[in-house]
Amino acid sequence: METGPLLIRANAANGRAAAQIGRFPKRSFKIKVSPVTFWHVVSILAGLALIAVMLWEAFETILLPRTATRLFRFTRLFFRLLWLPWEALGCRIAPGANRERFLGLFGPLSILLLIISWAVGLLVGFGLLQWALLPAPRHGLDELETSLYLSGTTFFTLGLGDVKPETPLARLAAMIEAGLGFGFLASIISYLPVIYGAFSLREVTILRLDVRAGSPPSAAELLRQHNHRGDADDLDELLRDFELWAAAVLESHLSYPILCFYRSQHRDQSWLAALTTILDACALLIVGVNGRESRQAPMTFAMARRALLDIAHIFRPSDAQAPAGPDRLPPGELARLRDLLLADARLLAGADADDKLRRLRATYEPAAHAVSEYLLMPLPPWLPPPENGGKPTSAAEQILDADGAADVSTV
Repeated sequence: METGPLLIRANAANGRAAAQIGRFPKRSFKIKVSPVTFWHVVSILAGLALIAVMLWEAFETILLPRTATRLFRFTRLFFRLLWLPWEALGCRIAPGANRERFLGLFGPLSILLLIISWAVGLLVGFGLLQWALLPAPRHGLDELETSLYLSGTTFFTLGLGDVKPETPLARLAAMIEAGLGFGFLASIISYLPVIYGAFSLREVTILRLDVRAGSPPSAAELLRQHNHRGDADDLDELLRDFELWAAAVLESHLSYPILCFYRSQHRDQSWLAALTTILDACALLIVGVNGRESRQAPMTFAMARRALLDIAHIFRPSDAQAPAGPDRLPPGELARLRDLLLADARLLAGADADDKLRRLRATYEPAAHAVSEYLLMPLPPWLPPPENGGKPTSAAEQILDADGAADVSTV
């Protein structure tokens, strides 16, 4: 049996096979990312980023009881961009009731638009997630529109059921969105009463000043009225109340800066005018009125000044310490102020007193001018307006003047 040639041929075949196995073809491996995969990743990252930004902004605005100090904030940028055209339109309206009515719409309207922007941001963010989590290759524009619709019905908990998430991750995202939507609406419902509660408390104290200091309020009218009736102790009590009011304004307006845009419902009144009038009156009392030292005036002055400076820092950090605008009390007006107070309250005169008053004014008037310019809120005068002809400007004095200082219990 001839086995030799067969073995030789078998060994040769095995050798050729081994040689072929040992040869590896040179091939270049290239990783190709399809457009669907790329947009898939981009959609997930964009959706997560948008959700995170909207949730954090809502948390800082509604729940965080202090002013966030980050360089970039969506809420701050939103208010500033919205206020710029609104301010420009307001400047085209002549000063008066029409301008105040127009500017007064900004606060409530901006809150409504801010809440809508948060909701739209969350809806779009979850819509992008739902679109990215669809089974491939369904990632067209029609599917994106359907995903946004699914996100909207889930966020507002409509429960229509005509479109459903198709993958386990998509179902998980829908559950999270439904819970966040419910919590978001509950937070908004609790946020609005806090805003309007703080606004109402602020306005009650402003109305008290309207009765005692005139409309618009002035430090001269406030001091003249109290000294005319000999109510020095009552003035200290009023300043004590305004110290607490300034602290409340500082806390509420730093926590909710949108309150600064809410304007008073009464003519010639504003939180800025009230705060500045109290600072003016305290400055005069610190300088010296009737040779009497007021223990309450320095404390109220310090609290009101801190409130004004901190609030001014929210809007214009660089302008809070800028030089003051037009002089609110030139030398001629200061002489008129002394003449007006001469009968009821003698203001300390002399170069030292004038210099002390000037230094006190320099600590708060630059901030007052900055806020006034930004919010289009006029600052109060030091003296009652000349058109009053020297007549009482406060409601209380008008009643007493009409009755000849009679008993006003029947009024």
